[in-house]
Amino acid sequence: MTTIATVLFNGVAYGMLLFIMSVGLSVTMGMMNFVNLAHASFSMLGGYVLVVVTQQLGLPFLISLPLAFVVAGLVSLVVERTIFRYFYGTDDLTQVLLTLGLIFMSIAIVTYFWGGTYQQIRVPSWLTGQQDVLGLTLERYRMFLVAVGAVLALVLIFGLERTRFGACVRACVDNARVARACGLNTELVFAVTFAIGGGLAGLAGALSANLLGIDPNFPLRYLVYLLIVVSVGGMGTITGTLVAALLLGVADVAGKYYAPEIGGFVIYTITVLVMLWRPHGLMGRRA
Repeated sequence: MTTIATVLFNGVAYGMLLFIMSVGLSVTMGMMNFVNLAHASFSMLGGYVLVVVTQQLGLPFLISLPLAFVVAGLVSLVVERTIFRYFYGTDDLTQVLLTLGLIFMSIAIVTYFWGGTYQQIRVPSWLTGQQDVLGLTLERYRMFLVAVGAVLALVLIFGLERTRFGACVRACVDNARVARACGLNTELVFAVTFAIGGGLAGLAGALSANLLGIDPNFPLRYLVYLLIVVSVGGMGTITGTLVAALLLGVADVAGKYYAPEIGGFVIYTITVLVMLWRPHGLMGRRA
């Protein structure tokens, strides 16, 4: 039972990382119908912000996290205003090719400045080691990830359901044309939402650097995971993204622990079954 509980906890921690990394992509694709594969590059950016802030500037780890959010959010806003907005309404293939090109550009830029090796990450001593909790020995850093993910999930869910901005976002999601006719600045809503999504991706990259490692190939390694989470949960739904991320995180960790030979195929099997059962995702709406 102890082993099962530990595996479950590690899966939840991994799922929280996937949630933070993919929730912006889910909302962006669901609201603006824009296939932004470069979303994973914003996560890589957040990881390298952590490296620069903690190792080169010597600032504390907790300060690097909001900085990663801000920097990734600003960069994603600039990219959205200067590039992406001119491709809204184009076909999916054009958007895929555009954002794939940006991924390879980001990989080349990072390789030029930091090389192609993994970066060493330092975390505070109070986040290292293990802690006994209710008879379980859990890693402190994973406990920190679960806490941060839970807080962000609550903020995002209630932020979209209980605030005026959330109402504007939902209106744009339901019908952007009618929202514009009612006086809503849909471009501003799209830009702010895009920046928040990119910032969350950067925050996730900074949080994941210690566990997953950070190197120039980070976007290519985890892009598929982000797309799977969005597809299983349903585009444009935060709750669906959270449920899908936790489900896939637990399934991935448990599969690799109990059946290492085939563990890597578990999440793909789940994805296929869910897509056959609900092609629009667990909590997605029919087009």
